[in-house]
Amino acid sequence: MEDGSDAGFMRRAIALSCASVAAGGGPFGAVVVKDGQVVGEGANRVVPDADPTMHAEITAIRDACRRLGTHDLSGAVIYTSCEPCPMCLGAIWWARIGEVVYGNDQGDAARIGFDDRAIYEEVRRPLAERALPIRRLLAAEAAEAFRMWDEKADKVRY
Repeated sequence: MEDGSDAGFMRRAIALSCASVAAGGGPFGAVVVKDGQVVGEGANRVVPDADPTMHAEITAIRDACRRLGTHDLSGAVIYTSCEPCPMCLGAIWWARIGEVVYGNDQGDAARIGFDDRAIYEEVRRPLAERALPIRRLLAAEAAEAFRMWDEKADKVRY
């Protein structure tokens, strides 16, 4: 599969991206590596699974977490055929992956129709100025789950 080097892991991510295109998915692939071993891999499944969250990085993270039985991928590296989008970057942060290695960049993705600039611009704007309306509702009622979590003695932090 891979030769255990950065280039080998990236070649696996690229192979997954090419296989994804052939199978009707988007041109993205990713592998999660921990302690020199592939522990998760994934390809873009947005169209085949009718799920906009099924980006390659997300599927690879889910695979790694399932295989390792943990939500914490500290010390892992993700090799991805393209610079992660904002959603995937968020997932990488939440998984505590320690490094991202990518092939294509944001500009390359934009040139073929995968342009994330609007998302990055939207996130920088104050809530009141965003194109996507965001409003708060029933904050006091929603706070109950937070109170329960805060008081829970056996919670697993993440």
